[in-house]
Amino acid sequence: MTNKPVISIRNLDHYFGHGSLRKQVLFNINLEINAGEVIIMTGPSGSGKTTLLTLVGGLRSAQFGSLRVLGRELCSASTEILMQIRRHNGYIFQANNLHGSLTALQNVKMSLELHKYVGLQQIQTRSAQMLEQVGLGNHLHYYPDKLSGGQKQRVAIARALVSHPKIVLADEPTAALDSQSGRDIVNLMQKLAKEQGCTILIVTHDNRILDIADRIVHMEDGKLNSKVKLST
Repeated sequence: MTNKPVISIRNLDHYFGHGSLRKQVLFNINLEINAGEVIIMTGPSGSGKTTLLTLVGGLRSAQFGSLRVLGRELCSASTEILMQIRRHNGYIFQANNLHGSLTALQNVKMSLELHKYVGLQQIQTRSAQMLEQVGLGNHLHYYPDKLSGGQKQRVAIARALVSHPKIVLADEPTAALDSQSGRDIVNLMQKLAKEQGCTILIVTHDNRILDIADRIVHMEDGKLNSKVKLST
């Protein structure tokens, strides 16, 4: 792991709404995450976990404090900088967000097609291999409406991991999966982190996968109020 954190959050506050409807949702968040770390964020629904995940991912602009990702300050960052940061991230959302008109293979290939350095044959090969790794080698040409909820989530996970991103942000990645499938997926994510120095931040309510984390942080009422260092 490098000494310089991949994600550095200092005194971060965030608000939704304006005027009399303005509501603070994140309070003085401080967190540093290094390359290759797997961090799990727990906490009740509505505590601010997904909001923090979207800010780290450059999906919305941070407002107050400091949020540095891959050396770039995202607080009040331009649309261009946010876009650049998003290219280095792999996202796994609660809703799988697959394109219904594309097959499983085509959905995964979309992620690589954004990277000009990857050739067409390599896109095809890597996408098929990643689907095989998540247990869908026999479903490459299935459309989302022919896949179960768990299978759709595996396609979404393959799409997030195939470009070997520097950061993976996962919002309840095992929610639609049975126990064994969920374990297989998080093991794959953990393997990627260790092999490629990829940093992974997972929001989850799934207590079955907490053991893969290097650290667990807990969010409640918009505050990170506890950190647990796991033994290795």
